[in-house]
Amino acid sequence: MKALHMVSFMLVIIGGLNWLLVGLIGWDVGALFGGQDALISRIVYVLVGLSAVVLVATHKKDCKVCAGKMSSTM
Repeated sequence: MKALHMVSFMLVIIGGLNWLLVGLIGWDVGALFGGQDALISRIVYVLVGLSAVVLVATHKKDCKVCAGKMSSTM
């Protein structure tokens, strides 16, 4: 389960950075793979979206802050 969490986390970070680039300079990382209509770009977009769903579904269990596992010094 930890491996799924790490892969999901990395894909969500990649997706977030992509949206940052789109918002700031209008450049989509998917353009490197042939644009939004290319099969590989669509696969990456689907994987990033599914990763977000996985993280939302497992957040409460995996998050130390939300699960109450953090020390009270924060």
